Amino acid sequence: MTRVLPPLLLLLLLGGCSSKPLLPTEGINSELTAQQVVDSGKGMVGSRVLWGGVIVAVTNLRERTRLEVLAYPLDSTQRPQTDKAAGRRFLAYYPGYLESADYAAGRQVSLVGTVSGIEEAPLGEHRYRYPVVDSEKLHLWPVEAPQSEPKVRFGIGVILHN
Repeated sequence: MTRVLPPLLLLLLLGGCSSKPLLPTEGINSELTAQQVVDSGKGMVGSRVLWGGVIVAVTNLRERTRLEVLAYPLDSTQRPQTDKAAGRRFLAYYPGYLESADYAAGRQVSLVGTVSGIEEAPLGEHRYRYPVVDSEKLHLWPVEAPQSEPKVRFGIGVILHN
């Protein structure tokens, strides 16, 4: 019994540390990028994707909200890795209203949805082809607190105050 109990406890402890993904991954084409959707034309319509990035713009429409997102690769927690090279912009339509103050430019978002086509629209003075995703679920990431200097300092010296 004493031989079996420690490994069993270790397995239970490790099992408690595992977690399921934040967004569902069933039926997701994890290799498909926004650039590949544009390159394939309408060939990827109907593919389920898990994409994320930084919000560039948000527009509330009559019955849905359009997010323009600059794609970034996702890490193992499904969070956009903004320290990596950016990908192509894409449009994500979400049913209903999203508060534009919360879903503001610069915020990070991850989403699961279905590729529904390509929209062409101006981007500056260029025509840009955006892959379009009808989002089923999305996650707005909390703003990361800026790194600050430690409040405690160690050293030898004299501090004079007036």
